[in-house]
Amino acid sequence: MSDKENESPEIAIEDLPGVGPKTAEKLKESGFKDLMAIATAPVKEFAEIAEIGDATAIKIINAARDHLKMSFSTGLEVMEKFKSMQYITTGSKELDNLLGGKGVETQSLTEVFGKFGSGKSQLAFQLAVNAQLPIKDGGLNGHALIIDTENTFRPKRIIELAEARGLDAQKVLSKIHVARAFSTDHQTLLTEKIPEFIEEKKVPIKVIIVDSLMSLFRSEFIGRGTLADRQQKLNKHLHMLQRMADRFNAAVFLTNQVISRPDVFFGDPTAAAGGNVLAHASTYRVYLRKSRGDKRIARLIDSPCLPDGECIFRVTGNGVED
Repeated sequence: MSDKENESPEIAIEDLPGVGPKTAEKLKESGFKDLMAIATAPVKEFAEIAEIGDATAIKIINAARDHLKMSFSTGLEVMEKFKSMQYITTGSKELDNLLGGKGVETQSLTEVFGKFGSGKSQLAFQLAVNAQLPIKDGGLNGHALIIDTENTFRPKRIIELAEARGLDAQKVLSKIHVARAFSTDHQTLLTEKIPEFIEEKKVPIKVIIVDSLMSLFRSEFIGRGTLADRQQKLNKHLHMLQRMADRFNAAVFLTNQVISRPDVFFGDPTAAAGGNVLAHASTYRVYLRKSRGDKRIARLIDSPCLPDGECIFRVTGNGVED
């Protein structure tokens, strides 16, 4: 059952107790345009935006929740919700199978991490193109939104990927919406603006890509003394991305850098940046590494429902392939 089906159709934001015309207008301008957005908002953030006290914010949020089905559900009801999940093919059947058989899942955070040249951005570009394919071909007839933190987005590469699949390259580019982030505050702000962007443009965003997630966090927060602040800010950012995934039934795809672990004497000494906050927030975590030639090795290291495993795929001029 979707969020819209859960909502009481006769209830508007103005009908909630404590919400007057001016407050309603302010909330809508800030992206709180439906009951679900209000019901899932953090109290402090909501109170600050609405310029109201915490007690009033809690009252409004609870009223919104009362009009939605946000209490305990049976396993059968949860299973119905899972039926609304959709999938975007990666372009490689082997990689799709590693992720459960159909590709990257909506309503989830999928993180890929690896060294430079392991194929993280290439996979992100491929998903931005594949999201536009018809459902029968593994797409979702949707648009892609990219938050670019490392200036890696290249229209020329998108054109190559589109033409390799017989798509109109100009049309494909017109359905990819890119924003360059210059700081962690800017990165967070761009995420906050996603509902407003979707409302304004009236476009079905089906994949939200952050390439890469930790780059700006690592450059701004240096030293152990800043670690707590960094992780708190990162945690808020990740929860916001998860809310976007749930609210718009979109896939969130995160590329991530790696750090070296000098205390590891046996095996691979690399680990994903972001620590436990990111490890717990990601629904699926995939470690990418380069092999010989154009081959890449993907290893699924964390999933709530899939076993660990590995697969081999290729990154060629035509994109991600088996």
